Amino acid sequence: MKRSFWSYIPTGIPCLLIFVALFGYIGSVMGVDNMLNTIMNTAHKLLIDTVLFLMGVCVVTGAIGKLFTEFGVVRLLERILRPLMKPLFNLPGVASLGAVMTFLSDNPAIISLASDKRFSSYFKKFQYISLTNFGTAFGMGLVVIVFMMGQGFMAEPLIGLFGACCGCILSTRLMQYFTIKNYPQYASENAADEMFNEFKAEEHVEPNMFLRILNSLLDGGKTGVDVGLAIIPGVLIISTLVMILTNPSAPEGYTGAAYEGVALLPWLAAKIDFIFEFLFGFTDPHLVAFPITALGAVGAALGLVPNFVAQGWADGNAIAVFTAIGMCWSGYLSTHTAMLDSLGYRQLTSKAIISHTFGGLFAAIVAHWVYVLYSIL
Repeated sequence: MKRSFWSYIPTGIPCLLIFVALFGYIGSVMGVDNMLNTIMNTAHKLLIDTVLFLMGVCVVTGAIGKLFTEFGVVRLLERILRPLMKPLFNLPGVASLGAVMTFLSDNPAIISLASDKRFSSYFKKFQYISLTNFGTAFGMGLVVIVFMMGQGFMAEPLIGLFGACCGCILSTRLMQYFTIKNYPQYASENAADEMFNEFKAEEHVEPNMFLRILNSLLDGGKTGVDVGLAIIPGVLIISTLVMILTNPSAPEGYTGAAYEGVALLPWLAAKIDFIFEFLFGFTDPHLVAFPITALGAVGAALGLVPNFVAQGWADGNAIAVFTAIGMCWSGYLSTHTAMLDSLGYRQLTSKAIISHTFGGLFAAIVAHWVYVLYSIL
């Protein structure tokens, strides 16, 4: 059915007003020509300096992940982590495989796994629904940690990993609580109609050891390329906008060069900087741009880090907090709706988002205070 002209007004006019207000403000501060040049130059710099580096990280980590899968390392890790699932996350032991898979790849890996009837048969419905929060908290974990280590930090990303695990516990259990509160019958209903004796991930084993290694590395590398391509829009669009709202002008004023901005976000953050300093230990208001960006795409948030480090804004504490909140949130606002929709529980999307918001904040707080303890020791 063709929509009438008037049906576009409720959404079209607010969208147009927000667009004009945002870029009108930026253009009034920078000048329209400088604003346009800065947008293009920043996007180009991010593409060359950040996206290609991130793609390289994704290719390497993708190859490692596939190699681990081929030679049973994933299954070994799953067996080691299995005893922690019930006491920490209130999930069956087989859920540990989802944590490993999303850590090595990205959030949607948990959905492809959950669609397997043999896997889902181990879960009650309230546990099965919470897999969205559980898997998201580990999404792109290996990429985030390797990227942070590539910036010259070693212990800090591991502290962030611990914080992300703590945030995952809170997010998963909150989601389970909200699910049972709204649908009490899900506490006893099985996620699948029938039970299976044992879940086994499908593995195709090549007889030749050299071919197994070569195919694993190449196939995993191809997956990394796909991930690297997928993060380009987020990095170029979101990071460019966030940088313009975060960075100051050049010392000589606005020239249209890359990475210039109007410093609006730091100005707003400075009004409540005591909150960020107490909770996260942030020493510079510019750092608030990372968690804001991670809401939509962790790849885009990672694109901010090299500039933060180069400017001297990011210290070891910031890297630990970035790792924790980047892993735990990992763009959940842009994936939770699709993930829950694919599981068939779209009506619980708002509960999942609320749970994960608190989970990410808790992850960052834990990482900060663990880093403080680490610095003392």
